[in-house]
Amino acid sequence: MPHRILLRGGHVLSMDPDIGDLPRGDVLIEDGRIAAVRPEISADADVLDMTGRIVIPGFVDTHRHTWEAPIRNVAPDATLDDYFVDILDTFAPLYTPEDVYAGNLAGSLECLNAGITTLVDWSHINNTPAHPDAAIQGLKESGIRAQYAYGSANTSLADYWFESKIAMPGDDVRRIRGGYFASDDGLLTMALATRGPGFCVNDVVTAEWALARELDVPITVHVAMGRLAGRFGMVKQLNDLGLLGADTTYVHCCYFSEEEWRMVADSGGTVSIAPQVELQMGHGWPPVMKAVEHGLRPSLSIDVVTTVPGDMFTQIRAAFGAERARVNADCWKANMPVPDTMLTARQLLEMATLNGAHVAGLENRTGSLTPGKRADVVAVDATALNVAPVHDAAAAVTLSADVSNVETVIVDGVIHKRDGRLVADVDRARRLVQESRDRLLAAKEAKRAA
Repeated sequence: MPHRILLRGGHVLSMDPDIGDLPRGDVLIEDGRIAAVRPEISADADVLDMTGRIVIPGFVDTHRHTWEAPIRNVAPDATLDDYFVDILDTFAPLYTPEDVYAGNLAGSLECLNAGITTLVDWSHINNTPAHPDAAIQGLKESGIRAQYAYGSANTSLADYWFESKIAMPGDDVRRIRGGYFASDDGLLTMALATRGPGFCVNDVVTAEWALARELDVPITVHVAMGRLAGRFGMVKQLNDLGLLGADTTYVHCCYFSEEEWRMVADSGGTVSIAPQVELQMGHGWPPVMKAVEHGLRPSLSIDVVTTVPGDMFTQIRAAFGAERARVNADCWKANMPVPDTMLTARQLLEMATLNGAHVAGLENRTGSLTPGKRADVVAVDATALNVAPVHDAAAAVTLSADVSNVETVIVDGVIHKRDGRLVADVDRARRLVQESRDRLLAAKEAKRAA
């Protein structure tokens, strides 16, 4: 007999244009797949009462350095330049595989708790071959849907992030691809997290792009974050090297030239924007509407919990507030009316769900409550005082709800949060990141004293 779960009587925001919103609707899950979404479904199933709940697709975080969970909030006031020194040149070289495992396990559970069901794990912490194994194990044990993006080592800031001549170890990348990701159909898939022009010499850039394409895995790269990286003209350099393609996600994009926006759009590339980090750390204005204006479908991401919160609600509001503030200020300065095409709350929900799945290359599996897709579903308690009464369900999710309102989380048909509590050994995950924190701080002090 197939295993069925019936989510009954919720306010369903399907994010599927053919299904639309159902003020009272049912979602039937069968063997991990969405079987039906209708106003009323009769089925022999385990029934979860969704009365007073808003049912949405799970959020998709398209760029997070999950390994940093043990050093959460260690750099609350950091700029981007500070981050390179304080994190990548100080803590990262000290990371053991055990620290990476703890970070990825706890960080992934943090995602699930917040309604993030899909994660692009930008894992630039592969100091030894044991590090990627540990990262993948943490993702696997959490049960999250994730794209593991294999990145560089972080044993030396000068060697890896300034005109680096050190390419990723191709043999180890091939080992990970063949050993863990021989199929692209699993809950976990693979990408390559590369550094790109300016951070690497052209021979390394070309070699890493070639490696990704040899292994048929997508590429994710930070670009145009801050004026310095903007001056690199990274996308233009990639174009000159003949490397642009639809398999590449560009992260941040704050200081793109108009020419670079057109290059990304024309090549079929995708965009991930981390609004809170970009505003707070000096990357630049989050370019959500700039991407939309160029025909792209921007997604949202958290980036680093060393400096910002790890939930999607924060990113949605940072993007919403920043974009509207920018437009309002420009219109005031020019003495002209605010345009009717301002960013909307509904657009932000789409960016956090369907667009995220598109950017992660998983739109055929997740991102909307569409029959045939895998069942990645979140229910938000709309009866809570910070959400009720609901006038506009999309606005209730994007502008009122927070992590405390995420009541139910389902990934691939498996319930990971029920009645507001994670179905996981949270105490163990917390203990592991606390032990990792203590070890890393001790190692930092020892290194300083040496």
